[in-house]
Amino acid sequence: MNTQKLGFIGIGNMGEALLRGIIGSGLMSPADILASDMNSEKLNDLSRELGITAVENNGELVRRSDVVLLAVKPNVIGAVLSEISSCLNPPGWCISIAAGVSTANIEDALQTDVPVIRVMPNTPAMVYEGMAAICPGKHASAKHTQKTQQIFQAVGKAIVIQEKLMDAVTALSGSGPAFVFLIIEALTDAGVQLGLSRADAADMAAQTVFGAGKMAVNTEEHPAVLKNKVTSPGGTTAAGLYELERGGVRAAIIDAVIAAAMRSKQLTSE
Repeated sequence: MNTQKLGFIGIGNMGEALLRGIIGSGLMSPADILASDMNSEKLNDLSRELGITAVENNGELVRRSDVVLLAVKPNVIGAVLSEISSCLNPPGWCISIAAGVSTANIEDALQTDVPVIRVMPNTPAMVYEGMAAICPGKHASAKHTQKTQQIFQAVGKAIVIQEKLMDAVTALSGSGPAFVFLIIEALTDAGVQLGLSRADAADMAAQTVFGAGKMAVNTEEHPAVLKNKVTSPGGTTAAGLYELERGGVRAAIIDAVIAAAMRSKQLTSE
């Protein structure tokens, strides 16, 4: 990102994950990163550990930054935008990861032609295996979008989508980790029921899901093809898959994602 200054407003779990990913990947030098947060103790600890610049005032941070990353909760972003609107002007621009807050809402709050990029990351960004969807606002250019992708690729994968699809993204990749954790928990409980220790069963379940996911990503083969490669005629996997289909697991997962998308749409309109 050349020598641009990147300012973080908010260093909660996701903000911290992004900070560490950006620095760890070599994308930016800690000397070019500023951060502010209500938790001054955490802010100062990260400043000492990572070498970033701690800034107490959001307005000062914006004035000293080329790009502002809003890593705050949706319920406080309105107050933050009001605070920084007089300080943020083109060529400065901002990235928001506040769930359910549209680019139009942010643009209206800033009351200028500041380029805005909205991003929906997910929690696996904390282990540098995140999935992020990027939506450029009406004033954002291809250059802004590309730089945003670079930032989020430091902690996983990032794709550009239309903003009208953000509720689907929220449901699939945003809520999706919780659905996968439920599957891991169920696999673990099954292992315990069959006599494995809970520690061994949990380790096997998590690694199995991780490995299967990595196969799907690396091979780029259709999941049905990968599934069939594990399934021998009349074998153990075939017996288990029959029970999953009989129990409606496939339909339940689809329904869960659709329900999450509908709830996301409701929250956005509230």
